[in-house]
Amino acid sequence: MARIVLTTDETLTSTYHDVPLLDFLGCAPYDKLPKWVFRFFDTQLPDENGVLTQAPYGLRKVEAALLRDGFRRDEVVVAHPRKIENFIGNDTTIVALYEMDPLGLGPVSMMFTNGGKWTNYTKVKFLELVERINRIREGKKLDFKLVVGGPGAWQVDFRKEERERLKIDHVVIGEVDHVAGELFREIESGSADETIFIKGWPRVEHIPTIVAPSYKGLVEVMRGCGRGCRFCEPNLRVARYMPLERIEEEIRLNVSAGIDHAWLHSEDVFLYRVEDKKNFYPNAEAVVELFEIARRYTKNVNPTHGAVAGALAVPGMIEEISRIVDAGPAHWIGIQVGFETASPRLIGKYMNNKMKPFSPEEWPWVLLNGTYVLNKNYWFPAYTTILGLPGDTDDDEIMTAQLIITMERELEEKLGNRAHFTVTPLAFVPMGLLKNQEFYQIDEMITYGQFLHLYYAWKHMMREVTRGLPEVMKNNPFLIPFYPLARLGTRIVIRQIEKWGRSRGYEVKPLEPLDIRIEVEEHRWYSQPSLVEAY
Repeated sequence: MARIVLTTDETLTSTYHDVPLLDFLGCAPYDKLPKWVFRFFDTQLPDENGVLTQAPYGLRKVEAALLRDGFRRDEVVVAHPRKIENFIGNDTTIVALYEMDPLGLGPVSMMFTNGGKWTNYTKVKFLELVERINRIREGKKLDFKLVVGGPGAWQVDFRKEERERLKIDHVVIGEVDHVAGELFREIESGSADETIFIKGWPRVEHIPTIVAPSYKGLVEVMRGCGRGCRFCEPNLRVARYMPLERIEEEIRLNVSAGIDHAWLHSEDVFLYRVEDKKNFYPNAEAVVELFEIARRYTKNVNPTHGAVAGALAVPGMIEEISRIVDAGPAHWIGIQVGFETASPRLIGKYMNNKMKPFSPEEWPWVLLNGTYVLNKNYWFPAYTTILGLPGDTDDDEIMTAQLIITMERELEEKLGNRAHFTVTPLAFVPMGLLKNQEFYQIDEMITYGQFLHLYYAWKHMMREVTRGLPEVMKNNPFLIPFYPLARLGTRIVIRQIEKWGRSRGYEVKPLEPLDIRIEVEEHRWYSQPSLVEAY
C-alpha cells in the first residue's frame, strides 16, 4: 500500500500498437464506433506488479517533485490504472489522477463527438477509473482524498455537477513542480481549497528531472511558448528553456531503460532558447544543438510541436536537423503544427505573433512555403485548423479551404510524391483569453464557409491516406491489413460530410486556388543566419 497513489486513465497508458497519431483514438465517439475497434487497438504499457515501468511524462514530473520535497520512495507509487487496487489501503492519503481530456471537452473530442453530444473514449475511461476508485474507498471505508490535475483538470472544474457526482475532492489547475510537496501536505491536512489554482509558474531550477522512464521517451525541452495566441492556454505561459544537460540526463535515463526514442516536447521546438523575443527569429544554432545531443543516444529523434513560420524563417536549420537524424524517403519526421486559419484578418486578431518573423498578410504564403521547406527535407506536418473562431466569416473559412487546395497543387507540382501534409479541423473551445466565448457546436452553428473548410480538409485527408499511408506502413507491418480499411473509412467520411451538408442546403462547389506561389529562395528573411547558406 502507498501513501500517495499517482495514476491516469487507460487512454494515456495505451500504446495503440505504436501506430502514429492513433493516440487520438481516445477522442473518438465510443457510442458510435464498434467496441472491438477500441479493444483491438488498446495495448497497454508494461508494469511490474502494478507499478508502471514507463509512465506519461506529467506523472513522472509530479513523482519527481514529491520525492524531491521529502516524500519517501516507498510512499509514492505511479500505478497502472488497471491495478490501482494493489496500492490503495489504510495508509493511503491521496489518489491523484493526471488527466488530459477527462470529460471530452477538448478541441479534438468536441469535433469528433458532434460538440459533446456523443461520449468520447477518454471520458468513458476516466469515469470508469473514478468509479472504481470510489468503490474501493466506500467498500473499504477509507478516508483518502481523490484529486484531479493535469492539462485537462479545468474540465472537471467547469462541470461542477459532474465533479460532485464523482466525489472528486480537489481539482488542481496549473503547474505544480515548485509546490508539489507543500500542496500534497495541505491536501492531506484538510486545509486545501476544493479548486486549487496554482499561482505563477516554476522557474527552470524548480522543475525536477524525472527519476523513472517516460512513455515514448518523451523529454520536455521547453515550457510555454511566448507567441501568446489568445485561444491557447499553454502559449500564454511564460516561456522557459530546459538546460541541455538536464535534457541529456532524461534522454539517457530513458534509453538506458530500453526506450530507443527521444520525443522532444515543446509548444514550438523552433523557439528553443530564442533570443529575438520581438520577431521570434529562431536561434537556429541552439535548436540544431538540441537535436545533435538527442541523436548521440538514439537514431529515433522527433519533435512534438513546431510553428511553420520558424521553419520557413531558417530553412537551413530544417535541412541540418534532417541530416542529423537521417531523415529521408524511408524516415520521415512527423510534427504537429497549428495552421488555425488562412485568414490574415483572424490571424492578426487572435494570433498576432504566430506568423512572426512574417506579417499577418503573408500568412497564407508562409503556410505554403513553410510546408515546402518541411516536405523538401522529409518533414511531415500534421496541421490543425479551428472551426468557429469567434467573429469568423464565410470569406475567412472559404479562404482556408482555398489554401488547402493551393498547397496540395503547388507542392505536388514542385515536389511530386514528396509532398505530404494533413489538415484536421478542430472545434473552437473557449480557453486562454477567450474563456468568455461559447463552445462551437458544429451541428447547430456550421456555416457554408465552415462546411467547405471541413469538406476540403477531409478530402485532402483521403488523398493523403491513399498516397501517404504506404510510407508510414514501411516501418510498422501491423498497419498493412488496415490500409484498405483506412481508404474505405476516409471515403465514407467524405460521403457522410456531403450528405450532411446537403441536409443543410450546402452543396460542394469547386474553389479556385489562391494566387500565391512557392518562392522560398527569393524571400527577404533568408540572408540572416549562417545555417541557410544551402538555400
